[in-house]
Amino acid sequence: MEYNHVKQYVHQNKQRFLDELFELLRIPSVSADPAYKNDVFKTADEVKRQLVAAGAENVEVCQTKGFPVVYGEKIIDKNLPTALVYGHYDVQPPDPMDLWKSGPFEPVIRNTPIHPDGAIFARGSCDDKGQVYMHVKAFEYMIKNNCLPCNIKFMIEGEEEVGSVNLALFCEANKEKLKADVVLISDTGIIANDVPSITIGLRGLSYVEVEVTGPNRDLHSGLYGGAVANPITILCEMIAKMKDQNNHITLPGFYDDVVELSADERAELNKAPFTVEEFRNSIGLTEIHGEEGYTTIERTSIRPTLDVNGIWGGYTGEGAKTVIPSKAYAKISMRLVPNQNNDKITGLFQKYFEEIAPPSVTVKVRPHHGGNPVVTPTTSAAYRAASMAMEETFGKKPIPTRSGGSVPIVALFKTVLGLDSVLMGFGLDSDAIHSPNEHFGVFNYLKGIETIPLFYRNFAALSKS
Repeated sequence: MEYNHVKQYVHQNKQRFLDELFELLRIPSVSADPAYKNDVFKTADEVKRQLVAAGAENVEVCQTKGFPVVYGEKIIDKNLPTALVYGHYDVQPPDPMDLWKSGPFEPVIRNTPIHPDGAIFARGSCDDKGQVYMHVKAFEYMIKNNCLPCNIKFMIEGEEEVGSVNLALFCEANKEKLKADVVLISDTGIIANDVPSITIGLRGLSYVEVEVTGPNRDLHSGLYGGAVANPITILCEMIAKMKDQNNHITLPGFYDDVVELSADERAELNKAPFTVEEFRNSIGLTEIHGEEGYTTIERTSIRPTLDVNGIWGGYTGEGAKTVIPSKAYAKISMRLVPNQNNDKITGLFQKYFEEIAPPSVTVKVRPHHGGNPVVTPTTSAAYRAASMAMEETFGKKPIPTRSGGSVPIVALFKTVLGLDSVLMGFGLDSDAIHSPNEHFGVFNYLKGIETIPLFYRNFAALSKS
């Protein structure tokens, strides 16, 4: 399998590859919103259809208690190594709609300073439909050109954006079906289009929703103001107590299990190309912010966090309504690092939140989804295969990096299936995933299709040695 031949095939089929991805992006597979339920199921059927068209066998839409998992495979020789490709076809909600320059489910290509060759603007373009579809088209190339060097299995789920709530049960029930040598995932990114990288570390996640209740109903702020605790004010005060003046998280026991990197490890991490000025400018800030004693790269990769993701209560409609609300709410996420455990951290948060609540209110903590942090090996045949493939297609050896994001299923695969993962993603931090105007560079999409077949070639060869 020669890179130039793969590259030529991708170039010849570029428009078809884009057109097919656009069809997938037009289906609003928002797993978090029941209004899109039928569209999520429709997307699963479309993923199945595309896998069959590409040459996969035994393709099925596997039902779960929630949204289905699409499974397919191509087993050419049981004595050859097997890669399990994981991805997800569900997407984040598109809100706020008014900030999109074009419809979130009406994909268009526009040039940007970072993507002068064009970027695909649509919800799910990068996270994760575009990156999943790279694997489908790379697989198509290998099948059509009779050069598949090892076995491939696909497991594409529809609940990643709501915590993969049924995936653990699916994996437990299908261990034999999912048996493989490595999991290959493209749900991460690279440092820049001229600085390839492979993610080797991911933060974990503890996600909770809190509720603060004061009076038994909304009250007139003139008749009751000054004599009644306002739940919104109390909630804000409680949240403010969760960090000190150095942006150190104050939950007792929060840092007990955190693995501190050595000075040499921190120095190595900070060698990645990065400037604070570019970071500030890219998100429209004049000053950086974060935990005292750590660089921005460290704050977004090897340090745990606590952030408010949403807060609401009282009257938020047009005009004025003078009330003291009965309730206030917030959604709070904590990103975790090795060796923190998401269940333990959720428990610590709940205990602390209840302890700091004043007697004038009652509080509730509702845990949502979570996952544990993970660090993947760089010495395995699979990692070396990915590194060699990216070096060949990008012309530079990729840098191993740690991501601030969370892909909770990576730890799940290790625990349930006993498999390490290779996180060979092709997105960029600037692609606005989870935000309005999400996009994925045409260069990145096509580069992924070019690189993935070389991973399999290298993986098969290295597994023999």
